Amino acid sequence: MQPFTTLRAVAVALDVANVDTDQILPARFLKKPRSAGYGGFLFHDERRRGDAFPLDRPGNAGAGILVADRNFGCGSSREGAVYALVDAGIRCVVAPSFGDIFASNAAKNGLLTITLPEDAAAALRARLGAEPGTVLTVDLPAETLTGPEGGAIPFPIDPFRKRCLVEGLDDVDLTLEHADAIAAYEAAVARDEPWRVPART
Repeated sequence: MQPFTTLRAVAVALDVANVDTDQILPARFLKKPRSAGYGGFLFHDERRRGDAFPLDRPGNAGAGILVADRNFGCGSSREGAVYALVDAGIRCVVAPSFGDIFASNAAKNGLLTITLPEDAAAALRARLGAEPGTVLTVDLPAETLTGPEGGAIPFPIDPFRKRCLVEGLDDVDLTLEHADAIAAYEAAVARDEPWRVPART
């Protein structure tokens, strides 16, 4: 997993509450192989409803930060919604609240979710809506979000989740941290209880 320390990127406002995972990635695209990349399917149906979708507006090209309204990522538990955001270049989503499973999936795939109070998130969306192309800076070690004129906004994050993101640790990496203990346990079982060891063919 790509480590996350600091990010300086164009931020885009999505001024909609309760954006669910089916809006982020419609279910029919889940049959596509992960290796093909999901970025091209991000908000697929929403981007075809008429008015220019925020990510498609002039000045917002190459955005790396999405600032949304409350309860972002609600709905089904599909991890593909996170894949679509990451594959499209979004490394951070800011909102007043998130779907619990979405936030967990995000952390396991290098996507930082920042929770801000509703008024702070709304003010930030208003600024981004009025000034496309605005660049924000996220400093995860310092736990701050900073606008172009300065004025760092602190944000809370679970220490374990922060460590995983900063060090780029996914579930496999976390398991491998205990490789020596696992090997020692397997050796002890083979020595003391050999009948429990599966026969090799």
